[in-house]
Amino acid sequence: MRLSTYYSIAGRRAIIFLLLPLAGLLLLFAPLLSAHELRIITSYQEDVVAPVVEAFQVHHPDVKVRVLNKNTHAALDEMLAGNDRQFDLFWASAPEAFVVLEHAGRVVDLGYGPYADFAWSAVGWTWKASRTAEGEFPVPQDWNDLLHPEFAQGIAMSHPLRSGTMHSLLETILQDRGWQAGWAWVLELAGQLNTISARSFGVLEGVEKGDFKVGLSIDFLALTRSRNGLVFRYGRPVIMVPARIAALQGGAQREIAKAFVAFLLSEEGQRILLRSDIRRIPVHPGVRAELKESLHPEVRAALNFSWSRYDPKLAARRYWEVNQIFEAFVARDLLLRRELWRRYRALQNASPADTRPIHRLLTWMPLTEHQARNALKDRETLLEWSERSHAILRDAEALIRRLERP
Repeated sequence: MRLSTYYSIAGRRAIIFLLLPLAGLLLLFAPLLSAHELRIITSYQEDVVAPVVEAFQVHHPDVKVRVLNKNTHAALDEMLAGNDRQFDLFWASAPEAFVVLEHAGRVVDLGYGPYADFAWSAVGWTWKASRTAEGEFPVPQDWNDLLHPEFAQGIAMSHPLRSGTMHSLLETILQDRGWQAGWAWVLELAGQLNTISARSFGVLEGVEKGDFKVGLSIDFLALTRSRNGLVFRYGRPVIMVPARIAALQGGAQREIAKAFVAFLLSEEGQRILLRSDIRRIPVHPGVRAELKESLHPEVRAALNFSWSRYDPKLAARRYWEVNQIFEAFVARDLLLRRELWRRYRALQNASPADTRPIHRLLTWMPLTEHQARNALKDRETLLEWSERSHAILRDAEALIRRLERP
């Protein structure tokens, strides 16, 4: 062996020998180097999340916060699959999603229970103030007004499989009216829909542009856009829905997660919710008192009564079923169902005895809640439900065609 080669090898060995302790130290302190990164998965947009995160970081300047925006249903799927990306917190408006995670053992109690309520919301509809001011259409006063022919093909909503707030809206209707009557209203609403948007913000943007007369929404999304000329009305009765945050199994930063939740529930954190670009109703009674004059009277009343509260546990028990029934009976056959409602309403000269069976078919939900909840959660069930919907619509169309003949 050449001497130069020997010294080269010896030198490299010496360097490696000297670096080994340093490598050991790096490995020892590696957890500390990433120990101050908090990971949050949320359905909220940046304009809601950023003010809270920035205020939190004033108190914790050494903490780096990573935020992923994902719709509630997709986020829920990821958490149920194992939280491979090690998110520490889940932050969203659909409270039933947290109950689903709790039942699956995917949340961690940091001293607040399996999840913490941080705000209240309620659902309703929004429209552009200028359109009603100019008399284009009457202001809808309650849920049934949305079924008036005036709003045919003029209403937009998002899909509950993509929007946690829209799932909460469906559940608000079902919990208030009951399973059969609630679905009857939803099936009649289908005849009024212009579109089913993939995003809640798509509904609001469409209303702003004049594409839709009315958009179904949750209060804080619409109220923050009042500067764009949108008006929001709460559905009656007003049913308050809690928004939540929870620590997740698989997260690496439990102490930092606990600190973030504590900040969100503190007076300082709750006061951020009052900002005009956020417009949430805080759970903190002292902070909420600052909204006393601006809160809608029915909202103030609803906050004082337990009967006006949303039942997330009931919603969680039938979460999959409600989403998939909407897909099978409304979304997949939307164009046909909407057209049949148009043709049904055009039968002005037909007798009630002849049109009543058509209305019954168009508003019929053939599945009881018990049947839906006991069905297998598989592709065959979804195909069966879709076929049942289509068969009912074929029967309704046959009756309509018979009355349309001269």
